[in-house]
Amino acid sequence: MILDLLKQRYSARQFSEKPILKADLEDILEAGRISPSGGNEQAWHFIVVNDPELIFSLSDVCFNQSWIRTSPLAILLCVEPVSDERGCRNIQCSKYEHLREDILNMPKELFDALNQEEHQTKIAGTQMSVVALEKGIYSTWVSYFDASAVSQLLKLPSSVQPAEILVFGYPKTTGKMRTKKNTKDIVHYNGY
Repeated sequence: MILDLLKQRYSARQFSEKPILKADLEDILEAGRISPSGGNEQAWHFIVVNDPELIFSLSDVCFNQSWIRTSPLAILLCVEPVSDERGCRNIQCSKYEHLREDILNMPKELFDALNQEEHQTKIAGTQMSVVALEKGIYSTWVSYFDASAVSQLLKLPSSVQPAEILVFGYPKTTGKMRTKKNTKDIVHYNGY
């Protein structure tokens, strides 16, 4: 059962040297590809990094998170922002009513650059992580990185922005899930 599997998940930070099979990588990527997205925009791109030297360099631009170097695989989740043509401004105005005038008057280039679609890459990343876990491959999310340096290192076009990095591998040591809040503390029915 998927829920039982998720209860075993933890963020591994030491990986064995065991390589990830091509078929397993393809399944992980397929899980990302078929992920749901708002308006079916699918505004993501996935950059597979499995060259050891490039992974080493990637760890440097992740503010020297040296544990990344032990991983055989990293996937950069990128977003190609969708133009405002689909009413994104109205959505943001409804979320941030106190900033309504600023949002409506913001130049289109700036609004698009603020990247309203980045959160959707996390849906794809989560599905990738679950499929990997099913195969005994653990993953860790990396959000702390120099976006400009990552873009340069992995040769992203200017229209594509890095959103998150997922680091994958077989754990070298056994870990455990961190303590999570109780359901009664976070779930509310029919209102807060």
